[in-house]
Parts: sequence; structure tokens; C-alpha cells
Amino acid sequence: MDGCFWHGCPQHGTRPTTNSDYWSAKITRNVGRDREHDLLLGSLGWHVIRIWEHEDVEAAADWVERVLSVEA
Repeated sequence: MDGCFWHGCPQHGTRPTTNSDYWSAKITRNVGRDREHDLLLGSLGWHVIRIWEHEDVEAAADWVERVLSVEA
């Protein structure tokens, strides 16, 4: 579950105007680290599912179920 602020959601993510250089760099690092972890976990055979905090819980659960049923 990725938070919109912390992980740079393209739909709801915001960048603060106070100390903006710090926050912009911080969020950019978070997004980069997310991508690195996605690649690392993928290389180990994991299927990474990223769900934004604003997504509907039932829809997210359906997505996980679909992914698991394809991989089974």
C-alpha cells in the first residue's frame, strides 16, 4: 500500500511549498527506491503489486486475486 504523498502518486501526490527542495528530493528517492525494489523482487520471482492508498479496497483485493489466479 503506497501512500499518495510519500510515493509520488501521479493523481493525488503533492509537493509541499515549505522546504520544497528537501521534500521533492525525498519523494523522488522514495519513488526510485520503489522501482529498485520492484526490479529486485521481480528478479527473485515475486510479482509486485502496488496499490495506492486512494484505491478502492474491494477493487484492490480483486486485482490481487486475479494476479494470484494467473500465477497458480
